[in-house]
Amino acid sequence: MSNKPVKVTDQGKPWNRKKKASDHQSESRNMKKTILIVTEGQTEELYFKSFPVITSFNVEAVNLEGQSKLKLIELTEDITEKSHIEYDEIWCVFDMDLNKGAKELSEFDNAIDQGQSKGYKIAYSNDSFEVWFYLHYNYNDQENIRKYYYKELGKYWSMDYEREGKKRTFCQKIYEILEEDSNASQEKAIKWACKLHTSQKNLVYHQQNPVTTVYQLVELLNENLKP
Repeated sequence: MSNKPVKVTDQGKPWNRKKKASDHQSESRNMKKTILIVTEGQTEELYFKSFPVITSFNVEAVNLEGQSKLKLIELTEDITEKSHIEYDEIWCVFDMDLNKGAKELSEFDNAIDQGQSKGYKIAYSNDSFEVWFYLHYNYNDQENIRKYYYKELGKYWSMDYEREGKKRTFCQKIYEILEEDSNASQEKAIKWACKLHTSQKNLVYHQQNPVTTVYQLVELLNENLKP
């Protein structure tokens, strides 16, 4: 058992709650489960791989390195069809890029619809995945482009995020950085991301901005963290 002290911002998080597991919960945690997370970038892949999940909960994260949204859905299907593993859940993670124009808007919407029609869970963000990191520090419901989030994260992390934040060695540390930073709160990030999503979920996907449904995948991972 870890003797690491619990920081104030972690109090009340799922992995710090002292509850007696029900028979159903114990059985679920003891059953071997595997989820597939398909991402369009290294940042997302390495972030999700960093969650310290229990051994009976296997996370396979695959980085498709900048494929288009629709191609990502197509390749996810190829991965599942060729794999000998029967995945319990399949997640596709991608974001919008407002700089690419009308084609990108349509593709973003279609990719979400197509993925969901195949039974995949979609963790989408608009304008960027970094909305999720930003929400650990601050709530903002104003529409912004990714350079805004890059700049703000650079301030929080005392770095040039746009230049240095995408490097593999840094991406591998983001989960740990957010957990150890007393100014960051994953609990608030989940709350604020849910608030943004709920307030806009009746809009067309590309019109939801800012938004990130990454919190839904994070909640699943949190349910399976090591004690």
